[in-house]
Amino acid sequence: MTKLSVNINKVATIRNARGGNTPDVLQFAVDCERFGAQGITVHPRPDERHIRYSDALALKPLLREEFNIEGNPKGRAQNPPYGFIDLVKEIRPAQVTLVPDAEGVLTSNAGWDTVSHQDYLCDVVKEFKRCGIRVSIFIDADARMIEMAAKTGTDRVELYTESYVSRYTADREAAVAPFVKAAAVAHECGLGLNAGHDLSLENLTFFHQQIPWLDEVSIGHALISDALYLGIEETIRRYRQCLG
Repeated sequence: MTKLSVNINKVATIRNARGGNTPDVLQFAVDCERFGAQGITVHPRPDERHIRYSDALALKPLLREEFNIEGNPKGRAQNPPYGFIDLVKEIRPAQVTLVPDAEGVLTSNAGWDTVSHQDYLCDVVKEFKRCGIRVSIFIDADARMIEMAAKTGTDRVELYTESYVSRYTADREAAVAPFVKAAAVAHECGLGLNAGHDLSLENLTFFHQQIPWLDEVSIGHALISDALYLGIEETIRRYRQCLG
């Protein structure tokens, strides 16, 4: 079964727009689990423009399903100074997903170059695994990068699916083909497989049909947007349906 992890960053964005605690990010995460989410994902960035480091710390004792924290290991919040690696090691979530975000980017826009960053990733993966945390590396659908990711000791890779989504309407078979090949390489390398970025009710079913052995999809922007119309309970039900 492919698990659905709900990324709640956008809920925090709405809260931060007005200050205060509306909507309540922590309660929203708990409710997502109650409505069928099999995981909660957060992606704290150094500017804390959506999820804050303090949110991640507060979520840990509340969640019953898998907690996935995404981010750049080099990231560091300013107030108070606190590193991403320190945060993850303190919380010890079920999974950490390493994403090569540059500071100031609007959203994640590339996977790791696991060749040029091989030594660094080896060190980071080792440090997290020593704490008993499953590690996933955010990566493009590129066989070479996946093969080199496997050499870091990571448990999984997460396929960056933006190119699939952007080409889906024009030719979905062509759009998914590189991901099917990449998924096969990951399987041959003994890696678990996640996917995420811009997946939606429109394109998720077909993606999953082509790669049914996916371990997990992490979805935030589209899912939270759908919830504005459908409500969060019905939205989660529909995304779970897409995953069979």
